Amino acid sequence: METPKNPTSIEHRIREGLSRLATAMRSDDWARAKAAGINPTQYAILELLEGRPHGLGVKEIALWLGVSQPTATDSILALERKSLVVKQTAVEDRRAAHVLLTEPGRTALAAGEAVHGTAEIATEPLSSAERTGLLMTLVTMIRQLQETGAIPIQRMCVSCRHFRPNVHPGEANLHHCAFIDAAFGPSELRIDCRDHEIADPAFRAATWDAFIEG
Repeated sequence: METPKNPTSIEHRIREGLSRLATAMRSDDWARAKAAGINPTQYAILELLEGRPHGLGVKEIALWLGVSQPTATDSILALERKSLVVKQTAVEDRRAAHVLLTEPGRTALAAGEAVHGTAEIATEPLSSAERTGLLMTLVTMIRQLQETGAIPIQRMCVSCRHFRPNVHPGEANLHHCAFIDAAFGPSELRIDCRDHEIADPAFRAATWDAFIEG
C-alpha cells in the first residue's frame, strides 16, 4: 500500500499526472473538433497540415499522429468529402499524393481554436516564470522523445537550423532567430513553428548543448 513514507516511484507519479492532463486534453480535442464539425482525428490532421504549404503524404500523416495508415486514409477521405483538404500529385513522385489544407479547412480550424480549453484553465494559477519553466520542461521532454526516435522531429526552435541560443547574454531576449533576424526570450520558444527547417543531427546536438548551458 502506498503511503507518504512509502510512495510509488516518482516516474510512476509523473505518469499519473500526465495521464490526468491527457484526459482533460482529450476532452478539449472533442470540443474543438465538435466546433469544427468533425472528429478529433480529422481535426488533428487539419492542425498538422496548417503551415505546410506542400502538404504531407498519407504515411507521414499516420506517423505524425501515431495512428495506422488505414485510419489516416479513412479520416482524409472524410475531410476530402467535406472539402476541408485536397490531394495533389507529389512533384517528387508522380505515383504519390500529398494532402493539403483548403480554405474551408482553415475556417474549420479557426472555429476549433476559438474554444477555450482546459490548458488555459490549468495554467491560470501559474506565474509568468512558472509558465516559462513549464514550457522549458515540455521542450526538454519532447526533444528526448524525438531524439530517441519515439516521435518524429518536431518543428521546435531547438531542432531548427535558424535557432541561435543564448547569443544575447544578459538580455531578456537572449535567443535569436536567424530566419527573421530577431531576438526573443525563453517564453517565446516555439513548439510548432511554421518557418521551421530541420537542422542536421550534429547541429541539433550542438545547439541543444549551447541552449542548456545558457
